[in-house]
Amino acid sequence: MKLVILTQVWENYAWREDGTLGVGDEAYWKAKGGSEYVVKNFRGDATAVVMAVRDQVECNNDAYRESIVDWSIVDDSYLTEFERDQLEYEGQIMFPAKELDFA
Repeated sequence: MKLVILTQVWENYAWREDGTLGVGDEAYWKAKGGSEYVVKNFRGDATAVVMAVRDQVECNNDAYRESIVDWSIVDDSYLTEFERDQLEYEGQIMFPAKELDFA
């Protein structure tokens, strides 16, 4: 089994005329897609594993945020949408899903 973790990325678009980035109440966050991360050979409690690998996935600073929004347990044969698209259009997977280290 695999554990697939889905994220949402946000970017701050609050650039001021002087070229600095507006933060706090000035921040203007826009959703910019996300990623799928994979933990192979998954066994155990999904929530505990997600919490254990969270620091490998999430990021939060004045300009960029990436947060976990969902996760699921799938078969070993599961391919992410991006991997399926590569197979369909290119005939091979050149850029596999990001794998997370979990021991």
